[in-house]
Amino acid sequence: EVHVVESGGGLVQAGGSLRLTCVASGFTDDDYNIGWFRQAPEKEREGVAVINIRDGSAYYADSVLYRFGVSSDSDKSTVYLQMNNLKPGDTGVYYCAASPWKTLVPDTYMTWGQGTQVTVSS
Repeated sequence: EVHVVESGGGLVQAGGSLRLTCVASGFTDDDYNIGWFRQAPEKEREGVAVINIRDGSAYYADSVLYRFGVSSDSDKSTVYLQMNNLKPGDTGVYYCAASPWKTLVPDTYMTWGQGTQVTVSS
């Protein structure tokens, strides 16, 4: 069974930084993708960033480009989302998820973590 578990959320002031962690397990090879998503109250879930575990390539939503970075450990079991220069609009529940496809479309992801709250105060 494939599982992902995210952690690291919290309360931070605007302009601050936070790093989220996603621990993956149950994969039989490294040809998969870990996506980061967020959902603000009364808004649809949106893609933030995605990384391919095999080659480390990543891309980002325009709203976080140059502020957020996604990376993985050398053992390929842990993925990080480094969030810098945070804004109040970044507030929401953040999820990591696993997919065979490298997309920012939530419906393409089969396995989801439980979510971790990120709150950015002004």
